[in-house]
Amino acid sequence: MKIFVIIPGYNEGSAIGKVIKDLIKAGYTNVIVVDDGSKDDTGKVAYDSGATVLTHIINRGQGAALKTGNLYALENDAEIIVHFDADGQMQVSDIKAMCKPIVDNKVDMTIGSRFLGKAENIDSGKKIMLKLARFVVYILYGLWLTDSQNGFRVMNRKAAKKIEINSDRMEHAGEILGEIKKKKIRFKEVPVTIKYTDYSMGKGQHWTRSFSLGVRMLLRWILKR
Repeated sequence: MKIFVIIPGYNEGSAIGKVIKDLIKAGYTNVIVVDDGSKDDTGKVAYDSGATVLTHIINRGQGAALKTGNLYALENDAEIIVHFDADGQMQVSDIKAMCKPIVDNKVDMTIGSRFLGKAENIDSGKKIMLKLARFVVYILYGLWLTDSQNGFRVMNRKAAKKIEINSDRMEHAGEILGEIKKKKIRFKEVPVTIKYTDYSMGKGQHWTRSFSLGVRMLLRWILKR
């Protein structure tokens, strides 16, 4: 099957090269990096490492980058689309298990869960906030997930065409869950390993960021009612 891996990248020049090379080595050759207005050499490193690079002139946010990547993949006949991080937290070896339920036509989309799988070196405050987020997501969207804020997603072409991403920034995670519920997309969670490093935690992944995101999701839901 034609699999496209979409990687949003903002100032990830020091980490993204290895991620791309590991993906290509594992056989995932359609790697699409959306350089979201980086101030460093993210785009050049990504290109030199073998990825197709799409560029946002200004930093628009992860949601906007994923939307750009999804559209490009669909225009180029993608059968499966993978959302993957640039910082090395996600494991290339987990992609096969994430794709299998889709390939077997059991679901149209999978969402990674570090609570069904493993989260290495996770901050205790962040872990608590992520677990609390499941209740917020259930209240807002009626979906019960063990790891509602995991950005490791895989979807088939049908699901990707149904999902509309209008939130440019991190609120897109909740928006995607809302689309799953609204459009009755078949999905399941799959255990994955997320490895937190000093580098990834240094990018602002403190638990307060998860709390802030939850508040913004709630406000967005209230304003849309």
